[in-house]
Amino acid sequence: MNTKYTRSILISVLLLVGIGTVMVYSSTALLSMRENGSGFNFLWKHLFTVFIGTAVMLLLSRTDYRKYRALVYVLLGLSVVLLALVFMPGIGISANGARRWLRLWPTTFQPSELVKVVMVIFLADYMDKNLDRMKDFRYGIAIPLGVMLFFQVIIIRQPDFGAVMSLGILTFALLILGGARLRHIGSLALLALPAVYMLIMTSSYRSKRLLCFLDPWKDAQGCGFQLIQSFIAFGNGSLWGLGLGGSKQKLYFLPEAHTDFIFSLIGEELGLVGAMVVIAIFIWLFVKGFQVSLRTSDPFSYFLTLGLTMLIGVQAIINIAVSTGLMPTKGLPLPFISYGGSALLINMAAAGILMNIAKNSDITSLPSPHTLYVKGESRGALMRAGRAHSWSHRQR
Repeated sequence: MNTKYTRSILISVLLLVGIGTVMVYSSTALLSMRENGSGFNFLWKHLFTVFIGTAVMLLLSRTDYRKYRALVYVLLGLSVVLLALVFMPGIGISANGARRWLRLWPTTFQPSELVKVVMVIFLADYMDKNLDRMKDFRYGIAIPLGVMLFFQVIIIRQPDFGAVMSLGILTFALLILGGARLRHIGSLALLALPAVYMLIMTSSYRSKRLLCFLDPWKDAQGCGFQLIQSFIAFGNGSLWGLGLGGSKQKLYFLPEAHTDFIFSLIGEELGLVGAMVVIAIFIWLFVKGFQVSLRTSDPFSYFLTLGLTMLIGVQAIINIAVSTGLMPTKGLPLPFISYGGSALLINMAAAGILMNIAKNSDITSLPSPHTLYVKGESRGALMRAGRAHSWSHRQR
């Protein structure tokens, strides 16, 4: 059992959650006072999610991650059911023209967040079982992408283009790491470009986001307003920031300052130094996740670790890129930091699984096929051990 990586992951997550809690209060106190007469309303809701998320993280850190393999198809079915329930009146919740949430007392839940983790588990299990056939178009591309597209078609109807994009990036990255042929993936990516173009140009709000990303000052009081206010926030923060609570942009200038654009608030109140500290913690978490993947003893553990690490990483990169104007605006929160809800809960669950892998998957504790043979183990055990040692040697 190796606790070094487990401790590093836990400390990284707690630091990010702690920073997030402070920034959520800073960004919502005035808004909460105006809407509810108390400056703590958003904070209490966020702390409730943090409490539940911490409990889930610690529980999953003590649950053998290999058990998810037996439940992978149950989880896929559950994800489909939850996504379908979003469209049912009285159960699904609509807000800002989107229908993405389920009504769960005393909060809400966004099923598309769960789909991301379930997809990682499915791909890890699938690629482990088909590791020798990943070069084949049918097994290496067609089947896993078919599952991904099935979920994406449902999610795009909510609509949630950000979740569709992150799910696509995650799936393609894992398939490449799993050994799928690059020419197969490249050909499909080229074929998908017209579909992506149609999705953007046939939706007025998506096309506006793209055009305003290219030139936000062309419509500074319209679709470019949020990005320009984000730039102003970073400019105000300079090197050391205006101090906690000192943000001016959160005073009804920067929309979604507690969710999608909380990194802009960090840049304004904590400055470049504070923003770089947050990025450094994320990098540390990613490095530890990748190091754990290199210590795994079998393909399932390897792909699951990489998938969960990239799940957190892709969302963090997209959120930071959006806040700094490097990507068009997407509705993706900053992991562990943005105002709580489904994303915070699912990311903390993913961290819990990573911690369990770090504790229980170690190539140094792997029994050799020869040892099993001497002990009279079954032919199946011998084959599994031989395959695992072959994988461990490949990892080294």
